[in-house]
Amino acid sequence: MFIITILKGLGAKVMFCANGLPSDIIIECGEMSFQLHKFPLLSRSGVLEKLIAEASNNDGQSCVLQLHDIPGGAKMFELIAKFCYGVKIELTSLNVVSLRCAAEHLQMTEDYGEGNLISQTENFLNELFGNWADSIKVLDMCEEVLQYAEELHIVSRCIDSLAMKACADPSLFSWPVSGRNSMHSPGGTVLWNGIGTATKPRAVGDNWWFEDVSFLSLPLYKRLIFAVELRGMKPENIAGSLMFYATRYLPLTRYSNINENVNCVIPGSAISAPTEAIQRALLEEIVELLPNQKGVAPTKFLLGLLRTAMILHASPSCRENLEKRVGAQLDQATLDDLLIPNMGYSVETFYDIDCVQRILDHYMLVDHAAAGSSPCIVDESQLMEGSPSLTPITMVAKLLDEYLSEVASDVNLKFPKFQALATVIPDFARPLNDGLYRAIDIYLKSHPWLTDSEREQLCRVMNCQKLSLEACTHAAQNERLPLRLIVQVLFFEQLRLRTSIAGWFFVSDNLENSQNQPGNLSLPKHEGSSQANPTQDQAGNFADMRERVSELEKECSSMKEELQKLGKTRSSWNIFSRKFGFRLRSQLCKSKTPPPPQPPPQAPAVNEPQGQNGEMAN
Repeated sequence: MFIITILKGLGAKVMFCANGLPSDIIIECGEMSFQLHKFPLLSRSGVLEKLIAEASNNDGQSCVLQLHDIPGGAKMFELIAKFCYGVKIELTSLNVVSLRCAAEHLQMTEDYGEGNLISQTENFLNELFGNWADSIKVLDMCEEVLQYAEELHIVSRCIDSLAMKACADPSLFSWPVSGRNSMHSPGGTVLWNGIGTATKPRAVGDNWWFEDVSFLSLPLYKRLIFAVELRGMKPENIAGSLMFYATRYLPLTRYSNINENVNCVIPGSAISAPTEAIQRALLEEIVELLPNQKGVAPTKFLLGLLRTAMILHASPSCRENLEKRVGAQLDQATLDDLLIPNMGYSVETFYDIDCVQRILDHYMLVDHAAAGSSPCIVDESQLMEGSPSLTPITMVAKLLDEYLSEVASDVNLKFPKFQALATVIPDFARPLNDGLYRAIDIYLKSHPWLTDSEREQLCRVMNCQKLSLEACTHAAQNERLPLRLIVQVLFFEQLRLRTSIAGWFFVSDNLENSQNQPGNLSLPKHEGSSQANPTQDQAGNFADMRERVSELEKECSSMKEELQKLGKTRSSWNIFSRKFGFRLRSQLCKSKTPPPPQPPPQAPAVNEPQGQNGEMAN
């Protein structure tokens, strides 16, 4: 019988065996002293046998042994002492690792009795390795005696067992798939002695093991990731587990604080509120563990890691790694994710422009070097949000224009940086330049001190031939633009109008030729029918159109003469814009059938620019 008492005045726990015989050995383990008998101990342990033989006195007095280095400390030695005295001890997944290491330390082999503690704990471990939930607990408990568990290969065997189960299909086996919630059945019924009511099997996805392994310390979790990778797990699943682990212990949301995490304690850290150094080390390890394949991790997650890396002042190699990963799949990013606050020591701009510049450079150099040799032509109707016909580089160009419009209002944004950022994407990637024009207009408005030379250099980035009618109308009246650009806008609009007129002539001539061919007889109108022959109607409309086009040609000739007499004052531009007839051109280009004859327009006034303060509306 064992009795534990506390000696008054000493503050140390003393355990002694009250079996009617006086104790003849005292074993000190940590702050606890055990008053026991020699024979039960030396009959089970080779180390205790040797120590007792060395410390025994010839005078028969009790000896004192020091066992401060036993794995598991006094708590484990108490269980070992009970085992030596023949008391049945309960092996669990929470104590078997420390008991196995302590038994090895004391040499409790079969040479000192059949069914000794080493063999019993080893057999129990082998049983636990067949169960997912118990294997998780065993690996977690290895932290307490990690050095001894490594020497006995308990950690490696446990990791191999977990990796094999994670890579296999759990629906084919009877493994519990929740180590932290194993006391409840999938349907929520509390289990008693592991037996519960019959429930329908729960559908298990590829992410069933993410939560359980997220409670492991980083070194053990890292080894598990290496193990599942060697067993051929898909990179998407590995990245999913890393994302779950990182989200649990790192502030990856846009407005989260460094010290406001879902879990304040990182596994393996004794600090309740982890310091920036601990979080920085964790983030750098997560980045190194991410598979190199493109697209295995969402761009939003990668940008969240990049933003946190800047806040934590992670190593330059870590940030460069993330920038390259983001650049490889930049077409999946959104504007909100790309607005990274500037965390530098000398903050000039509100957003980190240099970081976005490097990401765009990686995108152009690594993944889309061949795209420049095969320009893509995208119709204006394809530029709708989420259109599947958009090419990746066109999506990046659209994203860049939105980003430029967002940062253009920053008065601290220098002209060279804005110009360099706007010229990263080639011209063919922008089917329309409306977004770029809007960004340039905002920048010119926010930086009125720019010189005329700088304004002209910036406007050369834009292709006037790719402006929509609305943008051209706005640009023709925009006093912030250089005079040369306004002349180009009006010139290209004249060319567009001539092209449209020539197109109508071509369609009209082809229709008339097809009607005059032999054998092409028009069908007579049925009696009582209220509809005339559609071909005859179209021919009449085209005849009216020819007359109208003749009038437009006269107006174009007049406009050309006016342009040749153009002076350098901006006041004369309103005359040309009114004679240009933007509204009429829009109606001609967008109409599906030729319009009926109309009297010549009465020089309509050009619409005022839309939006606030003369900015082009989105």
